[in-house]
Amino acid sequence: MPSDDPADVLLKQQKVLADFGSVALQSEDLDAVLTEACRLVGEALGTERAKVLEIEAGGQSLLVRAGVGWAPDVVGHVHLPMDEHSSETYAIKAGEPVITQDIRTETRFGLPDFLTDAGVVALVNVPIVLPGQRAYGLLQLDDTVPRDFDQHDIEFLRTYAIILGPVIDRLHKVAALRTSEERFRLTVETATDYAILTTDNEDRIIDWLPGAEAVFGWSAQEAIGQPAAILFTPEDREAGRPEWENETARREGHAPNVRWHLRKDGARVFIEGSVWRLHDAQGEPRGFLKIGQDVTERREADERLRTLMQNIPQLIWRARDTGDWIWASPQWLDFTGQSQEQSRGQGWLDVVHPDDRARARVAWFEAREHGGLDVEFRVRRAKDGAWLWHQTRAHPMLDSGNGHVEWLGTTNEVHVLKELQERQAVMVNELQHRTRNLIGVVSSIATQIMAHTGPTDAFREEFHQRLAALSRVQDLLSRAEQEPVTLRALLQLELDAMGATKGDGIRLDGPTVRIRPTIVQILALVLHELTTNARKYGALSDGGGRLGVEWQVRQDKGGRWLLIEWREEDLLPSAQGASTIRQGGGYGRRLIERALPFTLDAQTTYVVEPTEIRCTIDLPLDRPGQDGRHAG
Repeated sequence: MPSDDPADVLLKQQKVLADFGSVALQSEDLDAVLTEACRLVGEALGTERAKVLEIEAGGQSLLVRAGVGWAPDVVGHVHLPMDEHSSETYAIKAGEPVITQDIRTETRFGLPDFLTDAGVVALVNVPIVLPGQRAYGLLQLDDTVPRDFDQHDIEFLRTYAIILGPVIDRLHKVAALRTSEERFRLTVETATDYAILTTDNEDRIIDWLPGAEAVFGWSAQEAIGQPAAILFTPEDREAGRPEWENETARREGHAPNVRWHLRKDGARVFIEGSVWRLHDAQGEPRGFLKIGQDVTERREADERLRTLMQNIPQLIWRARDTGDWIWASPQWLDFTGQSQEQSRGQGWLDVVHPDDRARARVAWFEAREHGGLDVEFRVRRAKDGAWLWHQTRAHPMLDSGNGHVEWLGTTNEVHVLKELQERQAVMVNELQHRTRNLIGVVSSIATQIMAHTGPTDAFREEFHQRLAALSRVQDLLSRAEQEPVTLRALLQLELDAMGATKGDGIRLDGPTVRIRPTIVQILALVLHELTTNARKYGALSDGGGRLGVEWQVRQDKGGRWLLIEWREEDLLPSAQGASTIRQGGGYGRRLIERALPFTLDAQTTYVVEPTEIRCTIDLPLDRPGQDGRHAG
């Protein structure tokens, strides 16, 4: 038990404060300082137990950070939720010393289990506050017998806690500084592609970090004490570049250092860096900090790229997202007669044919969304004023965050190719014309043969209708380069041939879907069979009904798939037996259920109800090797 003599108590408490001050000045280990603080305060007040509780990050709990007289599983392990009604959380919320002489008479709060298990019956909690009135936690003194903590005890503990706050704050800052210094040390020592060195006022090297050795080849022992001018090329030393950089940095605070330098072995390295003026504590100049990155490989790669771009036959250029050019190759300048300045911004459009400029602008407007530029326009050749077709393509160059930095593009002459394509188009049109004529001849021959052999009128009609469908498809294919064949166009072609219009209970709904030429013919025949059947027996017949055709494109791991749903509704049940498609052996049904799956890998269904017909066709759009593989 402590002495009852007030003078002895005061002397002992003053000694504790002095001893703690000595410990706090000598140690930078927060846990060690807090543990010693607990030992000293317990000794001063004659208790066996003391501890420091720290408010954890987020402010939702307290941690027993340090203490004496506690079991090993308490200090550093016990966490007290702030929402519990304990003596500790009560003291934190009160923000002032909280004293319990005997827990058996306490009504304000309860004790945590670990205090009860330790037999604590008396305690005092004093808040610890950091500079700026920031709450840190509690200093808590505990006793296992009822204890009459007097006012002298409370004032001593308050003084002790007041001293603890700045000590803890200082040690926090020391730890943060040590961490920062360690990060800095690791950064500069591992940044081996950055040369970092310092020099004195005479520009002699005094610090030579590992990156400098990696870049220039000299060890620290070899470099320290040498003039920094040893890193400069002979021509730069002769031109006074080292002195110019130092004088500029001394006058303006820093100076650029972007030039070729020398390694120990005589090889040259290209450095992008800077020189910074250094001051001492009194603000007097004390030398320079020099930082530079070895970009030799990038510099040489840029030179190779520049040489390549200046010598390849294509017209090369660079632009921003808006289509504003920032550089044009010599080939573009030679071909168009423009100067570099004239080609910049939107100036390149001045040598694009007036009729093509709008198309070029639209292509640039859409390029960012599509991730690429691909457009054809005519460019004026300077030597004779001829307008020649060129194809322009470009892709964005991205930064590390996938943002567009600039676009690199080429403009290639395709005038001869364009003329060949036009001649080819004429030949294709002629071929398609001859094909249609041939089909007409076949139709005529078939008619004559049937007249001679006596086939039925129904057979003659169906034969003519199918040949007519093929002829219509050939007409579409002949214009495919200028007008791509779409599913809607195929449907409309057959409906028009049957004299059906959208107002006749017909609904077509789906996106614009381009159909590959290799599958157009068989798909057109299927649509012809469905339309013919609908005209004779279904939704397009005089019996009435409604026709709806819907389609959609979905993405599959194997590519895009086109799903077509043909639905005829409100049909007359009396027509059920008449449909040639409904009868399992009809040509149309065989085409749907056998030919499409075999030829195109399609998945099909054909369902007949008393008043409804449903047909679905699910076929791949992006597998050019599939269709036609079984066809002869």
